[in-house]
Amino acid sequence: MAATVRELRAKIRSTQATKKITRAMELIAASRIIKAQQAAAAAAPYARELTRAVSAVATFSNVDHPLTTEAEAPKRAAILIITSDRGLAGAYSSSVLKEAERLVEKLQGEGKEVDLYTSGRKALQYFNFRRRAVVESWSGYSDKPHYDNAREMGNVLVEAFNAETDVDERGVDELHLVFTRFKSMLIQEPEVIRLLPLEVVEGTDAPEEGDVLPLYEFEPSAHEVLDALLPRYVYSRIYFALLQAAASELAARQRAMKSATDNAQDLIDTYTRTANQARQAGITQEISEIVGGANALAEATAGSE
Repeated sequence: MAATVRELRAKIRSTQATKKITRAMELIAASRIIKAQQAAAAAAPYARELTRAVSAVATFSNVDHPLTTEAEAPKRAAILIITSDRGLAGAYSSSVLKEAERLVEKLQGEGKEVDLYTSGRKALQYFNFRRRAVVESWSGYSDKPHYDNAREMGNVLVEAFNAETDVDERGVDELHLVFTRFKSMLIQEPEVIRLLPLEVVEGTDAPEEGDVLPLYEFEPSAHEVLDALLPRYVYSRIYFALLQAAASELAARQRAMKSATDNAQDLIDTYTRTANQARQAGITQEISEIVGGANALAEATAGSE
């Protein structure tokens, strides 16, 4: 019985140590998520206005630019999948990977080859374990991304999009992005968007009769404006997605660590009750043995007299 009590006490100490770790990780995630939310909110106006500018050029000019032109028969598509570098974040990365798998299945059903690009070690490990080729991967900054990271990825992806699919094996006709959008501390949803060719979504309301439409004049030319804006548009969309993913990762990690902390406390309480019961049973047994021994001694003494 004593050995059982010692084992339970060792389990209690071990669980208490685990609880301290999960509690510390929960507090760290909670302290960093505010900055991640602020960074995502600060990047939103720039991304929105840049999208409007690119949409205005694409809508109100007749320029034929490769980044805004649909391929007649698209053969290959690229997917950038944004996950985390570390675990202990619940179902955060697995949700993104499931959404990416659905997108891959959809594109392959349309007869397109799919090139995979990953951001975050979890995505790379996922595809490497399944022996599926990844064209290029980036990692090391999932919970604190910088604009330089988005620009590095954007340069590779824009270069692949500009390459001829019939000539270059890395050339693609479409570019898709899979990431997690942060909506609240409790809700983070995986999302798929198509970056290229550019889909113009601004100005969907049809003008009424008599409305005065805006007059746009592009200097030096609409084509050169698009040459300058579209790479920055890709950078900003990727950077905004990285910031959204970082906030989502921290929120998911905070929830996961809080759940782990609560579970550890429940386990400690269970072990403590079991240890107390075992200790009480041991004490009761010892008292019973002492009383039994005393009675036996008293009977033996009375018999000898």
